[in-house]
Amino acid sequence: MTGLLAELGRKLAERWLSLLVLPGALFLGALAAGRELGHARWYAVGELPARLDRHGDALAGSTAGLLLFLCAFLLAAAACGLAAQALGSLVERLWLADGWQGWPRVTHGGVRRLVARRGRRFADRQEAAGVAEARAGLLTATPDDAHRAAVATARLQRIADAPPARPTWTGDRLHAVAGRLEDALGVEIAVVWPPLWLHAPDPTRTEITAAREAMLRAAGLAGWGLLYVAVAVVWWPGALIAGAVLLAAWHRYRAATDAYALLVESAVRLHAQELAARLGIGRRGPLTKAHGRALTAYLSHGQEPPPELLLPAESGVPELR
Repeated sequence: MTGLLAELGRKLAERWLSLLVLPGALFLGALAAGRELGHARWYAVGELPARLDRHGDALAGSTAGLLLFLCAFLLAAAACGLAAQALGSLVERLWLADGWQGWPRVTHGGVRRLVARRGRRFADRQEAAGVAEARAGLLTATPDDAHRAAVATARLQRIADAPPARPTWTGDRLHAVAGRLEDALGVEIAVVWPPLWLHAPDPTRTEITAAREAMLRAAGLAGWGLLYVAVAVVWWPGALIAGAVLLAAWHRYRAATDAYALLVESAVRLHAQELAARLGIGRRGPLTKAHGRALTAYLSHGQEPPPELLLPAESGVPELR
């Protein structure tokens, strides 16, 4: 037990150092350097060592003062890391826009206009993609027609997978998964997912967990990008750093969300039938829409499925992994 606790403490210390302290120290260093340079002499990076030496001389004469400064610096770096994580969580809520109707009322008009604008762009590109695919399907189609159809489909998917219901691509990416599963299998993902997660095999959960952690890391990177706006206040090139970090965070979050949505949809299609059979619902073969609705009703309200949707008694129940 002592060895286990020691190993756990070491890993926690490593994560605390890598996720909070080191990025926080880098941020504080950039902030201090930007404050020394200012807007007027933003380019005078070569003067930094001499300027910082003057501040270092004030601490060099006192060991207690130096230790106090180091402790304060580490605590400040960790506090910056916590602030970045909090900002990242806020950014993720904005990017996913789940339940945006519950946001402050003053935002509703702008969000509705953005959703409507995305809906109009989606309809236009959907029509163009339909025309291009129809031409590519003709007997007289050329390779250029197939290329134009692929380009039109890609432009459509840059808007959304389905008619937009969220103000962001990432929000619509996850919302489209829920809509497709309900339309195809009768499954409400919010109801079925918790028990399906418990039933899913370890490799499936490992892959989905990794994708979700990638989303969290990207959101945390966005939090650091927002913090670097403070550097831009005292040193204008900090705005370039903040913009680059936010852009990288957005691209990473978009890619991670796409992977996460694909894995979640695949997991439901692969394992929902096994979960239904484990509860005595279903038949041989893929899960049908009627059986998916019965599974959702049972898991949400405890409603007993109709007898015709139950597995025959002699078919047995698969073992839980």
